[in-house]
Amino acid sequence: MKIAVYAALLGGALVLLRAQEPDAGPGAKASIGGSAAALAGSKENPEAVGRGARLFSANCAGCHGMTAKGSGRGPDLIRSILVLDDEKGILIAPVIHNGRPGKGMPKFDLTDAQVSDIAAWLHVQTYAADHRATYVFLDVVTGDAKKGEAYFNGAGGCNMCHSATGDLKGIASKFDPHALQNRWLQPRGVGRGSAKSVVTVTVTLPSGDKLNGTVDRVDDFNVSFHDASGDYHSINRHGDVPRVEVHDPLRAHVDLLKKYTDADIHNVTAYLVTLK
Repeated sequence: MKIAVYAALLGGALVLLRAQEPDAGPGAKASIGGSAAALAGSKENPEAVGRGARLFSANCAGCHGMTAKGSGRGPDLIRSILVLDDEKGILIAPVIHNGRPGKGMPKFDLTDAQVSDIAAWLHVQTYAADHRATYVFLDVVTGDAKKGEAYFNGAGGCNMCHSATGDLKGIASKFDPHALQNRWLQPRGVGRGSAKSVVTVTVTLPSGDKLNGTVDRVDDFNVSFHDASGDYHSINRHGDVPRVEVHDPLRAHVDLLKKYTDADIHNVTAYLVTLK
């Protein structure tokens, strides 16, 4: 079901409601999943929390981390005074709508309803952090491996970049199922620093000259990067001038997050677990 998938998708984010857990079948082993008590205790609408989990993953997790606990690119939101003091997204909404240009945060084109859903999800995370004894660990391997393999080689297009006998050979022997699911759903969160995951940019100046480099930050007002010589560039943006083209080798994973169904996620994970 939806709530269970979002919880797994965000690396064990505590958004599960027991009535909506997938049927793991008899004898399923415990693994990291989420907490029904955290969701119930926060008194947030489960459907709003589920939507918020997906919205946060697609728009915010790249900087603030999959569980909103921060990263090298963005602060911890779980301990944020603004989030802790927020009610129904009243304080969070202006930050998301307007961004914080001075701190490198762009504004997001999200509706008030979408912001409210993100706020609901964040409230569950802050509640869970303060009630750690509510954790309940669940099995993430509940899908059909055969269907996962079919999706991997078919509709998902995963085999266009990856191979079960190549880069993914033996991957299930390196990571437990939960960590494995996190890695394929959110590779940016675990692959920073890898040459294969570096985000680059091409900036075309009004003169026609082009500058290339490794991205430091891109928002509506500025693009900053280091070129091949290590020199730092920071260029102000005015609409589409200069032209900015971002090249992200992991963009396909980000785009697919909006398309996966619950079954797709569970099935692909079940398939990857067989690659030992």
